[in-house]
Amino acid sequence: MDCLAEWPEPVVPVESLAHLQTIPDRYVKPPEERPNCIASAGDDAADAIPVVDLAALTEERVDAAIAEAVSAACRGWGFFQAVNHGVAPELVRRFAAAWRGFFRLPVEVKRRYANSPATYEGYGSRLGVDREAALDWSDYYFLHLLPCLLKDHRKWPQLPHELSEVTEEYGAEMRRLCRRLMRALSVGLGLLEGRLAAAFGGEEEEEGACMRINFYPKCPQPELALGLSPHSDPGGLTVLLPDHHAKGLQVRRPGDGAWVTVRPLPDALVVNVADQIQILSNARYKSVEHRVAVNGEKERMSAAYFYNPRSDVPVQPLPELVEASGGAALYQPMTFDEYRLYIRQKGPQGKSQLSELYQNKVHINSAIDQGQ
Repeated sequence: MDCLAEWPEPVVPVESLAHLQTIPDRYVKPPEERPNCIASAGDDAADAIPVVDLAALTEERVDAAIAEAVSAACRGWGFFQAVNHGVAPELVRRFAAAWRGFFRLPVEVKRRYANSPATYEGYGSRLGVDREAALDWSDYYFLHLLPCLLKDHRKWPQLPHELSEVTEEYGAEMRRLCRRLMRALSVGLGLLEGRLAAAFGGEEEEEGACMRINFYPKCPQPELALGLSPHSDPGGLTVLLPDHHAKGLQVRRPGDGAWVTVRPLPDALVVNVADQIQILSNARYKSVEHRVAVNGEKERMSAAYFYNPRSDVPVQPLPELVEASGGAALYQPMTFDEYRLYIRQKGPQGKSQLSELYQNKVHINSAIDQGQ
């Protein structure tokens, strides 16, 4: 981990650049990556990611119809909007208001919580320690939530005063939601409800979880930059609280590769499969590339809750799924600690981590193309 001890150069909060008329060259994307150079899907309902009503998904039982809807969304798009998810709208609003309050503090106050690449925990503005890592138009705050031994409240903001308490409440609700979703995902694969949770390390305080609150300042040249470069999430499952006042999240549509802008429904959360679930499911569920566009008129904020395997447990395709398909395991065993070093070093780079970290990448690409 020595290579991750320090950032390779001074970190500049993007917020401090928002007043410029021209963005620095480090934030200008190559022409082929700029948001105005890639066809984005329109407003037609056929272009939207699926919407799944989770009202009947309780902690006591997995409704077969919901399991099928969740499974279909994760096999096809890898993304869906969750409505009636059980997280109280009032709690969500308090949580969002507290973090908006933090990002409105002066930069010098926020810099007291500046992070390092050793753990990423704290206030930061870049992902990846490689000097050539992409610089995106965003600031963020990263928190460890689980396991409890990694959670350090000394690294949490002290202002606003209600922030710590409401973040704990929100994190607990996210954990409960992810546990319910994991059971539905298991049933959707024809497995016992607890199978994916067991592969994550078990139900009793064994899984991992962290959170990144993203702040995207207004950008004077939004057609040249991205708030977050294309990537798939390295963990297990992501639940995003989107900004309902300004769109930004874009998902690469399976098939034609067009970028689809997510239009959040009122009180909805956006759920997506991440790489570890793709690995465990032997590519039945897909972790799909996504990115964030920036806005020239409005700042944006979102909060991503990352639900992950225990960091020291080798993750590999479940044997029963490999056997059922009559094929080979597409991925070799690897711990999450080993896996996430890639993105911490290189920053977001599409899905290159899956192809570069595993030897049998030809079989991986073939199976995904065939929709296995």
